Amino acid sequence: MEKRRNRIDIIAEILRLCLRGEKATHVIYKSNLNFKRFQVYVRYLLNKELLEIIENINGSKMYRTTEKGRQLLKLIEEE
Repeated sequence: MEKRRNRIDIIAEILRLCLRGEKATHVIYKSNLNFKRFQVYVRYLLNKELLEIIENINGSKMYRTTEKGRQLLKLIEEE
């Protein structure tokens, strides 16, 4: 039986996926979240300055983990 992920696991997964910058669709697919749940987590991470939005030259948005987010990810992974 597969264990359900808790909130910290999902946050760590999003931060890990966004280390180099990723589009929302890639993060949604790789983290196995639906769009609505993704929005809830991303809004939280943006408000806490753990993620930032980067706009490409072509105008598309990417999410990237901030230094503060990298520090949190390191703490989570040390547990």
